[in-house]
Amino acid sequence: MTERDPSRGPAPSDDEAVTRQRQTQDLHRLETGRAPEDFPAGYRVAGLDTSTRPDPGAPAVSVAQRGATGRRTSTGRARAVRQRRRTWANRLLGLVGILLFLGIWELLPLLGVVDGRFMPPASEAIADLFTKFGDPVFWVAVWDTMVAWFLGMLIAVVSAAVLGFIIGSSPFLRKFTNSTIEFLRPVPSVALIPLAVLVFGVGIESALLLIVYACFWQVLIQVLYGVADVDVVAMDTAKSYGMGRLARVRYVVFPTALPYLMTGIRLAAAVALILAITAQLIIGTPGLGAEIARAQSGGAYMSMYSLVLATGMLGVIVNIVFRAIERQILSWHTSIRSEVK
Repeated sequence: MTERDPSRGPAPSDDEAVTRQRQTQDLHRLETGRAPEDFPAGYRVAGLDTSTRPDPGAPAVSVAQRGATGRRTSTGRARAVRQRRRTWANRLLGLVGILLFLGIWELLPLLGVVDGRFMPPASEAIADLFTKFGDPVFWVAVWDTMVAWFLGMLIAVVSAAVLGFIIGSSPFLRKFTNSTIEFLRPVPSVALIPLAVLVFGVGIESALLLIVYACFWQVLIQVLYGVADVDVVAMDTAKSYGMGRLARVRYVVFPTALPYLMTGIRLAAAVALILAITAQLIIGTPGLGAEIARAQSGGAYMSMYSLVLATGMLGVIVNIVFRAIERQILSWHTSIRSEVK
């Protein structure tokens, strides 16, 4: 008979061995879901480290779900359920925030904190907004605003994306244009309003100048960061496989920079709407901003507040649409997959 290694401690007694074997079978039964009578006669399982396994008296949950330390971990289905609950909880909190804001707005004129002539209750402004939904003039103003927004976004995104990939792919161009970009980027778009009026007058071109200038930097900076984030090993591997410059941009650079590009586009969409309404409000370009200025100057404060609510609704719709587009395009990216799960 082989002698027992003294370093392993004293040999367990027969009772201890039987008890340990029974615990091991209980654990195995919990994992497999089989009853004791299902095991064949003389069946024995390999000895397990029971100190790190779940308690045999615990509910019948798979050890794989509990992990090696006995702490329960989440399955894919449970994680998805919790994620949906968190999503609905966040939406509910957002709805509560909106209702709280409208409630405070409703109470301010009713309690006499502000003059009701200059700030009507929220309920009256919302009612006036629903009335405007049947007014063709309102929809013409919305159309003019969205046309300026779309054209400005299109010009800014295309030009910034192309220049961003060109500049970001060349270390020389990146260093050469760095000081110019850092000088022009902080200049606020509203500072260009006098120049826009002098050059283009009060037409849509003035609004486009402001929109393109503001959105261009949002997209360009994101694309430059995205191109700079390309893995050097991946680029070297692509070169070793004989891929040309265009192929490397398509299969290596573009997938890496795409999440940055989508973030820049989403941010630029909100900025473009702000600048479109600002240009209409100050310059007088046709649109919702011009209607707000006209209502304010004419003393139609109810109409002014309802139009302000309309611009807020447009902003929410634009953000929701671009969030959905971003999730669809980047469904393969880890950040989007973690949100969906």
